Amino acid sequence: MLTIADLLDLNDTIAADLFAGKTYPWQALEEIGDYIRRLGPTLPPEEFDHPAEDVWIAKDAKVFPSAYIGGPCIIDHEAEIRHCAFIRGSAIVGKKAVVGNSVELKNVVLFDYVQTPHYNYVGDSILGSHAHMGAGSITSNVKSDKTLVVIREGGEEVPTGRKKVGAILGNYVEVGCNSVLNPGTVIGPHSNVYPTSSVRGTVPPYHIYKDQHTVLPKK
Repeated sequence: MLTIADLLDLNDTIAADLFAGKTYPWQALEEIGDYIRRLGPTLPPEEFDHPAEDVWIAKDAKVFPSAYIGGPCIIDHEAEIRHCAFIRGSAIVGKKAVVGNSVELKNVVLFDYVQTPHYNYVGDSILGSHAHMGAGSITSNVKSDKTLVVIREGGEEVPTGRKKVGAILGNYVEVGCNSVLNPGTVIGPHSNVYPTSSVRGTVPPYHIYKDQHTVLPKK
């Protein structure tokens, strides 16, 4: 089963301590909001504005006028929050990350350089550094039967104990346009997902997901 060390570079996030003592990234989902409330007041006021309760925004971040930012939330240096972005809370947006037009975030950690630029929904998810969500791609975070999400890799299963778990993307993952990442999807670093895919389970690192039956190693 892919662990935090396999998937993520903790040097590329302001939230490194959130993952301390944990084995799997989804174990951090329960604590994102409380972590922001603890970290926010410690951020240097010469670098971060505090425009609303439980909201901290780096002074060099670019936030467009029509974006909505609800707390708890931290937006790190040089991030870009574009028109009509909807940040519902419990969101950490990394350095130079992009949250684009009509993108919705809820209970997420976007590592540094992540791009969610066009019409994405990202909920109860963790996106590793330089991960990119193609236009219209989303994380589905609740199963249709409302049962608890189980992470599956090969024949191994790990219960999360949570009703809501979206996707875990490793570093440099590329998700094609209009794809759906089903609840509990894990995609290993440097892997690619073809456009219009419906992905569930685990995609190994350095692989290409074409469809459920065609997951090939990169050459």
